[in-house]
Amino acid sequence: MTLEQARKQLEAENQAHVLRHWERLDAATRTALLEQIAALDLAGIGRMRAQLTDQGRGTAPTPTEPLPAPVVRLDDDLYRRARARGEQALRAGEVAVLLVAGGQGSRLGFEGPKGAYPIGPVSDAVLFYFHARKVLALSRSSGRPVPFYIMTSGSNDAATRACFAAHGWFGLDPADVFFFKQGMWPAMDADGRLILDAPGHLFMSPDGHGGTLSALRASGGLDDMRRRGIRTVFYFQVDNPLVEVADPAFVGLHLLRGVDLSIKVCAKRDPQEGLGVVVQRGGRSEIVEYTELTEEQKNRRGADGELVFRYGSVAIHLFQFDFLARMAEVALPLHVAHKKIPVCADDGTVATPAAPNGYKFEKFIFDVLPYANEVLNLMFDRREEFSPVKNAAGADSPDSCRRDLAAKWARWLAAAGVDVARDGEGFPAVPIEIDPAYARTPEELSERLDGAGSLDTGRPIHLKLS
Repeated sequence: MTLEQARKQLEAENQAHVLRHWERLDAATRTALLEQIAALDLAGIGRMRAQLTDQGRGTAPTPTEPLPAPVVRLDDDLYRRARARGEQALRAGEVAVLLVAGGQGSRLGFEGPKGAYPIGPVSDAVLFYFHARKVLALSRSSGRPVPFYIMTSGSNDAATRACFAAHGWFGLDPADVFFFKQGMWPAMDADGRLILDAPGHLFMSPDGHGGTLSALRASGGLDDMRRRGIRTVFYFQVDNPLVEVADPAFVGLHLLRGVDLSIKVCAKRDPQEGLGVVVQRGGRSEIVEYTELTEEQKNRRGADGELVFRYGSVAIHLFQFDFLARMAEVALPLHVAHKKIPVCADDGTVATPAAPNGYKFEKFIFDVLPYANEVLNLMFDRREEFSPVKNAAGADSPDSCRRDLAAKWARWLAAAGVDVARDGEGFPAVPIEIDPAYARTPEELSERLDGAGSLDTGRPIHLKLS
C-alpha cells in the first residue's frame, strides 16, 4: 500500500488523523504503519463506529427476560450409547480438537503464553502438555490421528510454536498440529476515531474468542478440516487442564441428537461466580454474560431453593463443521468495553490515562447460538472437568488447580484399589500426577496398574509413559 492509497482509504472513513505524525516517522515505522492500515477491516470499523453511536444514543433494543435453558444429564444407559457413538466418530477420523490459546500469563506473573505456564503437581509440566497428551491418547485409542488446531495471538504465536518444538511436540506428529493467529482490532475514542498508541502505530487488541471463526477461515484451517473429512469440532480454552478433551460420550450425545452446537455446563459455585449462563429467549438459545445479569437475576431462586440461573458455561463446546463454516461468514455482534488505552498526543508524546478513555471491541463465540438448529446443554461434574488457572492466588489459581488435579487422580487411584493418604481437608497428602497418555480414564488406569505391583503412596506419585 502506498501513502496516497492509505490517505485515501483513511479519509473515506474519517480517520485521516492516523497519518498526522507521518513526517516524523523513519522508513521502517512508515512501512509498518502502512501495513497496519492495509490490514484494517473497513467494514468492521464502520460497524464499530455505528455501535458507539447507538450506544451513546441508547438505541440498543432492551432484551426480553431470559428463561433458564434445559439441561441434559447422562444416565448409565445414555452414557453407554453416547460413548459408543463418539468412539465410532473418533475411529472414523471425523473429530478435530480446537484450542483457544491466545492469552499471556501476565496475570500469573508469568512472561510467556499462558499455555506454557507450569502446572503439573509433580513434574511442573505446562498446560499445553496436558492438552496435547490427551489428544495423543485419543489418537492412539482411536487408531488414527485426531488433528489439533491451536489459535494463538500476535503476542504469543512464536513463543507457542517454540514451546511445542522444545517439548518434542509432546509426542504428537507436527503434521497433525495446525497453528493459526487470532485477529486484531483497533480501538476508538468516544468520537469514533482510531487510537494511536505511538506516532506510527495503531493500538490493537485481540478481537475476542468469536474471532476464532474468521481466523480459522483466513488461515486455511477450515480448508484443512474439510480436506481431512472433519465433521465435528471440540472447542476449549487453554487455562483448564482438567478438561476431558473430545470426551467420547459428549461427542456421541451431540451426534445422536443431531444438533449444530453442544455446550458443557456446570452448577455455579455461588451466585457471583463469573460464568455466563445458558438461557432461552424468544425460543432461541443464548449465553448471557454474568456482567449482564442483574443482581436479582444472579440471586433468584426457584421453589426448590436452587438458583434459577444455576448452570454456567466454561467454554467447552462441540460444533458441527458445516455450522462452524457457515458461522465464519457471519458478522457476529460486537461487544464494547470501556478501557484505559495508551494514547499518542499531537506532539508525539504517549500517556496512559488514569481513567478509561477508549473503547475495545470483541466478538464472542457464544453469539453463534441463536443461529443453531438446536443447542444441547450437557451437565458435568466440575470436580472432574473444570479448574481454570486465571488468578495468581485464591480461587481459580495455580494452587487450587494443582490441588484439584491431584484430587481427581486420587479418585482414579481409589477406583483402582490404591488408597492415598488425605490431609485434614480431604485432599491427597502427597502430590499426584498422571500422564494422560499413560491413562486417559479411570478404567485405563485400573488396567495399567493391574499386576503392576504396589505403589509407594508415601511420596509423590507420578505415573507416565517412559
